[in-house]
Amino acid sequence: MLLVVGRIGRPHGIRGEVTVEVRTDEPEQRFAVGSVLRTDPAASTAAAVVPSTLTVEEVRFHQGRPLVLFDGYYERDLVENLRNVLLLVDSDELDMPDDPDEFHDLQLVGLSAVSPGGEVLGTVARIDHAPSSDLLVIALPDGRSGLVPFVKAIVPEVDLTAGKIVVDAPAGLLDL
Repeated sequence: MLLVVGRIGRPHGIRGEVTVEVRTDEPEQRFAVGSVLRTDPAASTAAAVVPSTLTVEEVRFHQGRPLVLFDGYYERDLVENLRNVLLLVDSDELDMPDDPDEFHDLQLVGLSAVSPGGEVLGTVARIDHAPSSDLLVIALPDGRSGLVPFVKAIVPEVDLTAGKIVVDAPAGLLDL
């Protein structure tokens, strides 16, 4: 499964650097020198000139955002054609987190959400990354979606082997 880790923004300067809108928790790792990133040029205006992969030649952080120079792209006019291109990695290439309480989104999507008593509440459809905490978007049996803060007090157990998460939702949380 391909995961989006960034989106190329506007050029920075005249020597080919571009800003990157980060969509990963590990930008230092994903955009390290030598990293080969797949591309999805669908959003680009010049999709025909975008290669299937880009290699990070240099990276530096400026005001909290990576400025990346890709191998072979040393002019502002060239990188202008990369604007809005999505940068992707294959989920098979990711290291699994060492912390037992940390998960990649792809590990959680599709898990069954159950109450502490075992009642099926729905299925994890996606994870929304909000400023204060991540939110599990649960597809409920009646077709609605429920938002569940992904915090230990409400989600006390994640069992990847059994394919489920336990959701101890306060009254009314899934009725919103």
